[in-house]
Amino acid sequence: MGVGPALAVPKLLRHTGLEAGDVHRWEVNEAFASQALHCVRALGLEGAWQDGRVNPDGGAIALGHPLGATGARMVATLMHGLKRAGKGDVGVATLCIGTGMGHAALFVAE
Repeated sequence: MGVGPALAVPKLLRHTGLEAGDVHRWEVNEAFASQALHCVRALGLEGAWQDGRVNPDGGAIALGHPLGATGARMVATLMHGLKRAGKGDVGVATLCIGTGMGHAALFVAE
């Protein structure tokens, strides 16, 4: 469970023509610490993790993992961060869904 974002993000980036380095802010779901680390490694986001672009306000372990509302919490956190960052910044929210499914959504600050 939880590895779906590692499969969803590459499809999102191909669809949008962007690369992981073009994303200023990542919200990666932390259903479990090991799951989040797997997704970060599988997506090659170790550098983004180290420089604070992955879950910069804290992830689900710090902020909570409200069953049924995690996606809304993550998108709200991402939107607030993009609003603070400024026009043109790109953010991606990723979500794991039971049985290995995943979701990724891209947002651009205006």
